[in-house]
Amino acid sequence: MTNESPSPLARPLVLLPACSKTVDGLPFHAVGDKYVRALAAGAGVQPLLLPNLAELADPRPLLDQVDGLLMTGSPSNVHPSHWGRDDLDEPSRPHDPARDAVSLDLIRAAIERDLPLFCICRGFQELNVALGGSLYPRLHEVEGRMDHRSLASGEMSLDYGPRHDLRVSGWFAELFGAETIRINSLHHQGIETLAPGLVAEGLAPDGTIEAVRVREAKGFAIGVQWHPEYDLVTNPQITNPQITNPQITNPQSAALFRAFGEAVGRRQQRRLALAA
Repeated sequence: MTNESPSPLARPLVLLPACSKTVDGLPFHAVGDKYVRALAAGAGVQPLLLPNLAELADPRPLLDQVDGLLMTGSPSNVHPSHWGRDDLDEPSRPHDPARDAVSLDLIRAAIERDLPLFCICRGFQELNVALGGSLYPRLHEVEGRMDHRSLASGEMSLDYGPRHDLRVSGWFAELFGAETIRINSLHHQGIETLAPGLVAEGLAPDGTIEAVRVREAKGFAIGVQWHPEYDLVTNPQITNPQITNPQITNPQSAALFRAFGEAVGRRQQRRLALAA
């Protein structure tokens, strides 16, 4: 008879829908490195990438096999047809119909299952549209609004650097222990009509909604318009994967990913208990 130590518990699984990319004329399914690294380093989970193949396989049943869902940012915008508009947003911005086809249904399915849900930038906009809200296709053209677009300098530390203050309330103020934080927000679209199922808990100086939570969610279900995944750890970790011991640099970003990781961990325990 041997005394074998129990095998370590696998990290909780978090699903990330991919974006459609073209590289050297060939189609790829891709997720930004900064998102998967922030999940692994800041939330302590195992990222699991989901290709955009809604026309071949319904991805929603996968939510019963994972412990959380992260909706990432992307260079692409949500297509305006998803909230009843027939005009396109800024012509220079790409769209990703394959991601739209997966993400909107997946968000609704995650909320129905009370699966921990964290939506960032494009994911924030997808959350609002999925629950019946609308977006400004060109927020910078709306009277009284700031230009929230990227500086497009090509220098990551500038393009993803802090842009403006955010006044927070409710869940976010409690998590951060503050009513105002500084964020690295950069986006073309923005919330026009808030979805009925969402509560706005973060406002930019121009009134743009940049933090929401799902009103009836029993657990973690939030969206942020900014990029906490970028400044969660030292920026060289994002650009140099050889750095294996990242240092936390932004306490608010760390708090968001830590809270998500804790919610995902609790979900994993429930899932495993039901399977036992």
